[in-house]
Amino acid sequence: MTNAADWQGAVGRNWAAEFERTDRSLSELNAVLVDRIASRISPDARILDIGCGAGATSFALAERLPTADIVGIDLSESLALAARARNTDGRVRFEIHDATRWSGNDWRPDMLVSRHGVMFFDDPVAAFSHFAEIASADAQLVFSCFMDRAENDWAVEIPALLPAPPPPPQPFAPGPFAFSDPDHVRNILGQAGWKNARAESVIFSYVAGAGDDAVADATDFFSRIGPAAPLIRNLDSEEKSVFFEHLSQKLCNHLVDGTVMFKAAAWIWSAHL
Repeated sequence: MTNAADWQGAVGRNWAAEFERTDRSLSELNAVLVDRIASRISPDARILDIGCGAGATSFALAERLPTADIVGIDLSESLALAARARNTDGRVRFEIHDATRWSGNDWRPDMLVSRHGVMFFDDPVAAFSHFAEIASADAQLVFSCFMDRAENDWAVEIPALLPAPPPPPQPFAPGPFAFSDPDHVRNILGQAGWKNARAESVIFSYVAGAGDDAVADATDFFSRIGPAAPLIRNLDSEEKSVFFEHLSQKLCNHLVDGTVMFKAAAWIWSAHL
């Protein structure tokens, strides 16, 4: 379970420090998400990027839609500051705030978007109801989230190498796979006032390692990011030795043309008011 407090603390700091590799891991998905968003709105739309992280989706949208008015929001100070540091031309405004309580006052988004930033709400119906309240009258919503854990090889294979794999989380508990069930998400959006909710499945390559030693890069990445990372840090020296030996073998099996890749699957949801 990963919640708002985690993102305001160590999880947010880790992701901010690792934004280049986390953005890389989702780069194929991000490209599809940006295409879907850009195809649904006018070039000068007001766009709110919820859980914007270090800004990858906001920046991609600003490049694709240079006259759009884009605001990125994240409750992690570390991530929002990383986004601001990258915002050299000032084309995007980044704010540090809890999106479920944020109000743009007279600024009402025409499009609300998120790349994997909406699965961590303690009360998702209240969150999406709030988004409906602050949006323009005919606003649209487009966001991505992971499909079932079993469809994402990295999420199954890496934890399975641990001496004591973590127990499965409670169904729908805030975390990376909280929105994996389409009926659950459709029910949330419907209760919150969003209409015609539809999910598109996207299969993509989750890039875990690259560079001169892609296996070592992926080993370090999984030690810092993902559900197995805190468990890895708690292993004793002997357990770590065995784990990293098995992890290296696993990663070699996923090494293709100098890149460590895992099959991944996500939903891209769309809806409107």
